[in-house]
Amino acid sequence: MSAMDEDVQKRATRLREEITGAFLGKEDAVEMVLVALLARGHVLLEDVPGVGKTTLARSVAACLSLSFRRIQFTSDLLPSDVVGISVFREDSGKFEFIQGPLFANLVLADEINRTTPRTQSALLEAMNENQITVDNITHPLENPFVVLATQNPLEFAGTYPLPESQMDRFLLRIVLGYPSPEIEREVILRFGHRDVTEDLSAFVTKEELSELQEHVANVELPEEVLEYMMAIVQGTRASDKLDLGVSTRGAMGYSRAVQALAFLSGRDYAVPNDVKRLAPFVCTHRLIPSGGGGRVDRGRAEAILAEIVEGIPCPI
Repeated sequence: MSAMDEDVQKRATRLREEITGAFLGKEDAVEMVLVALLARGHVLLEDVPGVGKTTLARSVAACLSLSFRRIQFTSDLLPSDVVGISVFREDSGKFEFIQGPLFANLVLADEINRTTPRTQSALLEAMNENQITVDNITHPLENPFVVLATQNPLEFAGTYPLPESQMDRFLLRIVLGYPSPEIEREVILRFGHRDVTEDLSAFVTKEELSELQEHVANVELPEEVLEYMMAIVQGTRASDKLDLGVSTRGAMGYSRAVQALAFLSGRDYAVPNDVKRLAPFVCTHRLIPSGGGGRVDRGRAEAILAEIVEGIPCPI
């Protein structure tokens, strides 16, 4: 590894350590968010209210010298409140486009499933093509562009399920869960009277993040690793327990995530265990179990995926 590669690796390691220090007890969640960031993908943080979904997103933003905007999704939010609106200027006699909060490098879509499907759909083009179209005029978004969305379980009142097309645009789905009693006690003592991001400062610039992403793109993906990943993807499509398996978009994102995880692990090559470890984060939210009657049971999807993965021999 060259001196430049070592410097890049140190920056990635420091980024993980800084965020983990603020977001206690969730090392795996922090690592997965960074995997998505380095793989140029979007993240869906899902769990009950109050377990730190928004805090994790804000901690990531605090360490990056990127433009950051937060959108609080509510039932009365309109698409124009997200993407922007064209306003007629009498002095010039022309329409002027006023950018919405979506025009930022890092966008926190807080409680994304509390807004209506009409407003949710405003994100589809942006998350897939890094652009939005208003009044037949296409506006490119900033690069990099990453959406960190939080979502409460659908059992809670006032929520709208995200459509499959929207879910498929998230590279990873991360369920945080409650911290252990020991970690929760430490969080209360350390951050009970102050913001957890107070001690964080931006030390990774936009250019440095792009450099990290370029290094991830150059991580070797051996043939046996790619074949193992594709066997899992094909297994989800062939399963008679699933109505919908992993899409081609999902498979492409899966490969980038595998490269990113390898990079964060200090390697310039991927191994089969990278594929296996990422499977629940990349695949579960893309699966629809059969016989659900229109409802998606994520717990059942996780169990079916685990069966598929265990049934495929992992290369040594």
